[in-house]
Amino acid sequence: MVHSGRVVVITGGSAGIGASLAGVLGQRGDSLVLAARSKAALDEVASSVGGRVLTVVADVTRRADVLRIRDEALGAFGHVDVWVNNAGRGITCDVLNLTDEDLDAIMAVNLKSALYGMQAIVPYFQQRGAGHLINVSSFLARVPLATQRSAYSAAKAALNSLTASLRVELRRTHPAVRVSLVMPGVVTTDFNRKALGGSLQLPGPPAMPPQTAEEVAGIIAGVIDQPVTEVYTNPATPSIARRYYEDVAAFEATLDY
Repeated sequence: MVHSGRVVVITGGSAGIGASLAGVLGQRGDSLVLAARSKAALDEVASSVGGRVLTVVADVTRRADVLRIRDEALGAFGHVDVWVNNAGRGITCDVLNLTDEDLDAIMAVNLKSALYGMQAIVPYFQQRGAGHLINVSSFLARVPLATQRSAYSAAKAALNSLTASLRVELRRTHPAVRVSLVMPGVVTTDFNRKALGGSLQLPGPPAMPPQTAEEVAGIIAGVIDQPVTEVYTNPATPSIARRYYEDVAAFEATLDY
């Protein structure tokens, strides 16, 4: 068993991928800072993980709350090695029916929260001279397989762009500060059920078998150990993305909605 001894902050740490990642990292001896809105859910995860776990009740769509997560992590453990922007929420709505409120809500939780996290922790990493930022995005940011997830996909596409821009900026001045992008496909969590507007049955071809949160968490743990620029967590998705970008029209003609 690896005992890395890192301090890892995970937003959206009360359920799904975040909770599973906490379990993986806690088992190997990492110290954890778990942030989410529900104290009860956070306490349940912390209890199951054991070890050194700090829970922070926070709404990551509020910049002040994200800054507080950083400050409480530093206060408790003295330093932070890894920050995982994992919080997110979906929406089920056709493009033409999206309201201002829909779009604002989805951008706030999927894009702005991650930006707040980047702006909170990266200056600290720069000052420290090292650190690892991981942004959890989605395969849907690259390939529009679920049109009713359009606002979510758009937010994640914007997150991909911000992540890449930050990584290039840091490579010039702070090469020891790593920035990774993780793109899961379909994951068997409550994410779909809790989406605004209700759950969604994803279309058929191209087939993409769902993964468990534990599988995705294991891949993220691997990225922490051996940082990479970006990774699709589902083995099927890299080839699908390549097919899409090689001939968008031909790819979309194969979709059956």
